[in-house]
Amino acid sequence: VQLQASGGGLVQAGGSLRLSCAASGRTFNSYYMGWFRQAPGKEREFVAGISWSGTTYYQDSVKGRFTISRDIARNTVDLQMNSLKPEDTAVYSCARAKGRVLTTRTLEYDYWGQGTLVTVSA
Repeated sequence: VQLQASGGGLVQAGGSLRLSCAASGRTFNSYYMGWFRQAPGKEREFVAGISWSGTTYYQDSVKGRFTISRDIARNTVDLQMNSLKPEDTAVYSCARAKGRVLTTRTLEYDYWGQGTLVTVSA
């Protein structure tokens, strides 16, 4: 499985960005997928996740602002980010979990995309 993330960039506070993660490999669709982020000097943290059936889960700080979705036919997982804040600045990565159920732990993910930088200016 290979994951390719795209869509990062520079945006002003209050703006929006849409990240996309394209996956190759026939085993992508049945596994739990997540978006993580790592800000400078901080540990990587879980942002949002989605199951094969479409059930979603969000970190508290992004609830109501971010929306994760997946397109089974296109093998993509997107993260729509609205009302962005400077504290959302980070490198965002998509990842495939080892299993099919919700997990927020980085150790439970075995395939990672290369990351895309999101910078939110004040």
